[in-house]
Amino acid sequence: MTYFSIRPSLISSLVLLSLLLATLSSASKVVDVNTICAQTRDPSFCSQILNSKHGGANGVDLVSLAQYTIGVARVKATNTVKLINTLIAKSGSDPRAKSHYSACLTHFNNNKGALKHLDNIQHTLKMRDYYGVFQATTVVIVDVEDCIIKDDPNYFDKSNLQQSADNFDRVLDIILTISKYLIRK
Repeated sequence: MTYFSIRPSLISSLVLLSLLLATLSSASKVVDVNTICAQTRDPSFCSQILNSKHGGANGVDLVSLAQYTIGVARVKATNTVKLINTLIAKSGSDPRAKSHYSACLTHFNNNKGALKHLDNIQHTLKMRDYYGVFQATTVVIVDVEDCIIKDDPNYFDKSNLQQSADNFDRVLDIILTISKYLIRK
């Protein structure tokens, strides 16, 4: 009798252990940087960003690459916010410029803009909610597009804001691509 009562417990333990190992191995899934970057809109930019990771990106698991890229995105967004604040200060007597830059600032700020959404992306990644990472990244991309395109489509901005926002957007595209790989696993 003892033999039969131990056996189901042993089988249950082995099944649980195999599920745990399968989960851990899928969480550390590694995809070649070139494979990831080929799926982005700017593969050379993607390769440059991912390969700038200390120690390189080859052989690094997807979650670590996503975390690194979120950090890069945070730096790009912070630099864009600094640029916007400078542009607001320099807009002086041009109310249209000041309005445009102020609206852009709301799309990037910590309260409800891109920087706040980067916190959401980081949180959903930690929770292993990879579809949530995808969704939150999409929201940030909309924030960037709203700043550049929708706020005042007839305003011709001669500043570097478009370039700064585009660099940030290309980093978001990398996060979006990595999240797709994470979802597939």
